[in-house]
Amino acid sequence: MSVKAMLAKLLESELAARGVNSLAPSDCEEIVERLIERLTDLELSLAANKINGES
Repeated sequence: MSVKAMLAKLLESELAARGVNSLAPSDCEEIVERLIERLTDLELSLAANKINGES
């Protein structure tokens, strides 16, 4: 099982524990994919700022 699949399953479980049962497993997979993309973008932006001496 891939890390993305595990994260999607964890997300699905956490949402269900909070009463959110309307999302399909594929929705959770898409959310995880988007979160990973956004985190990657943020990491790259922070690294660029560090290189450029910005805080």
